[in-house]
Amino acid sequence: MPQPTTPHDGEVLPGTTLGARAQLAALAADPGVVPLLELPERANSRPAAVLMLFGVLDGLPSDHDAQARAVSRDLDVLLLARATTLRAHPGQVAFPGGRLDPGDDGPVGAALREAREETGLDTAGVEVLGVLGDISLAFSQHLVTPVLGWWRHPSPVRVVDEAESAAVFRAPVADLLNPANRGVTVVRRDGQEWRGPGFLVRHMTGEHLVWGFTGMVLDGLFDRLGWTEPWDDTRELPLALPD
Repeated sequence: MPQPTTPHDGEVLPGTTLGARAQLAALAADPGVVPLLELPERANSRPAAVLMLFGVLDGLPSDHDAQARAVSRDLDVLLLARATTLRAHPGQVAFPGGRLDPGDDGPVGAALREAREETGLDTAGVEVLGVLGDISLAFSQHLVTPVLGWWRHPSPVRVVDEAESAAVFRAPVADLLNPANRGVTVVRRDGQEWRGPGFLVRHMTGEHLVWGFTGMVLDGLFDRLGWTEPWDDTRELPLALPD
């Protein structure tokens, strides 16, 4: 018996919703869309950008059948794990990205340049779908522009500089949406508590915990697209923090 087909790369099949690429492009094209995270903005924040690069045909599809019809088992997002020796956010999983340089063509140029420098990505194969609303990070004094991209012609990626990154990998979106891989991270310091969404990603490079800014952005994006599946927001995920 033929198996049901899940649309991707913007294809629309009878009786289905828009594919993943089309949904991401529609979100980026909406002039009235609010930022995925609304955080207090700090004066004199430095502009930065991250590349949220989605694609298909990774070769390591998810075992989870996502509820959202647009999410095929081979839909993935590019992530990297920062080196544990870095002073800022050591070991954390992040999107490729960084500060804008004077020679960059705005946030899009910065996001593509940083992704090329950090992962060896061939940016000629990336279709830029658009940018989302800026997100203020008061702690690091950055104003971050998320750049949505579709990996039209995937290229090999790797750790380019071991002093900067410990791993570069493509995480299946269905794995991120799987309630079994979701929970919250809790930071308790000086009598205060901060809670945020977390995702467990199992990959040949090891098990990675996606949390902090990246976790919040992914959580906000999945909610905005209607891809989120019910998950237990009382489940605490183990979080090891540097001293």
